[in-house]
Amino acid sequence: MSDRPAASLRLDSPLRLISSLRLDSPARAAGAVLLLAAVAGPLWLTDFWLQAGLFAMAAAVGAIGLTLLVGVAGQLSLGHAFFLGVGAYTYTLLAGEREDGMSGFGLPPVAALLAAAAVAGAAGAAFSPIAGRLRGIYLGLASLGLVFLGRHVWLNAEDVTGGYNGRTVEAFAVPGFSFSDEDPDYLAVLGTPFGELHRLWYLFLAVALLAAYCGRGIKAGRAGRAMAGVRDGETAAASVGIRVARVKATAFTVSSVYAGVAGALTALAFGRVAPDSFALTVSIDYLVMIVLGGAGSIAGASAGAVFVSVLPLMLVQYSAHLPFLSAPGSGGVDAATLSRFVYGVAIVAVLIFLRGGLAGALRHLGIRTARAGRPSRPARPAERSTPKESAP
Repeated sequence: MSDRPAASLRLDSPLRLISSLRLDSPARAAGAVLLLAAVAGPLWLTDFWLQAGLFAMAAAVGAIGLTLLVGVAGQLSLGHAFFLGVGAYTYTLLAGEREDGMSGFGLPPVAALLAAAAVAGAAGAAFSPIAGRLRGIYLGLASLGLVFLGRHVWLNAEDVTGGYNGRTVEAFAVPGFSFSDEDPDYLAVLGTPFGELHRLWYLFLAVALLAAYCGRGIKAGRAGRAMAGVRDGETAAASVGIRVARVKATAFTVSSVYAGVAGALTALAFGRVAPDSFALTVSIDYLVMIVLGGAGSIAGASAGAVFVSVLPLMLVQYSAHLPFLSAPGSGGVDAATLSRFVYGVAIVAVLIFLRGGLAGALRHLGIRTARAGRPSRPARPAERSTPKESAP
């Protein structure tokens, strides 16, 4: 029987929970501010920024999956766009209706979203035997073949994908509530009418937060430690009992599940899917995201996804106010070309000056802030020898 009072037993857990919520670092404080801004964003953002936010949050989900594969497990992949396409077309096929010569199953969108994650994960698991036998640039080249295979399927399976022109995406809905503008129920919050973009914003935000939470759990758990061991050295990992092939298969499967969800979210954000949305450049963009953010960092991958996704949209939106930008196809520097230049400069700068990416910079800033705010310990006074009392 414990001698501690009953009140102490009841208050122990809540007090620990409250103490764990202290914003004692720049990273935690910045995360809290960003979360509050994201929750309140639809109340004051325009449609352009809402649309850009949807693309950024969808990309963040896919970038988290890729950073687990590349940054944590150390497995190079250039086929992320293929798994994005699998998720997007699976959702479109299962949630869509059969019309205009295209197949459709008319399943509930929630079930279609879960199926998109499952089918993409199954595709990653099917590729895992190849991933288990290759590593480095050879694995990257093997995964690159998936992008060309996927593009061939997207273009030729016209009854499923719609071919070159693509097909529209069924709006998301849950029982009793629709995320589409066609919903006759009027919804307003603090005087702001909530249309499809506003409703999808909170759906995407919830999925992105869940993806980040699960990603941190995987990285910090037993599976993450095994992935890190394989990344640091396959021979050493095998010598301590880690099954290297199984760890690689797990990493590819988990990354593919994330990509499947990201693909379905991207399809919902666009409202339409087409083969060009899952080209090789998309895989390169995702690699840029995790390099800029810091390979292996969940928060860094999310930050890199926001940068890479939003920058081209901003340049296109405000190209009229930037005199050095030319119209697309004119032979000058257009918004897309400038964004590629910025990516290149940013990558070189990160590799030279910030080897840990944005996450590493914030980590160093937090360490310096903690050291600066820590009070200096006063000098210990010299100990004086006192004569011992003589025994009586």
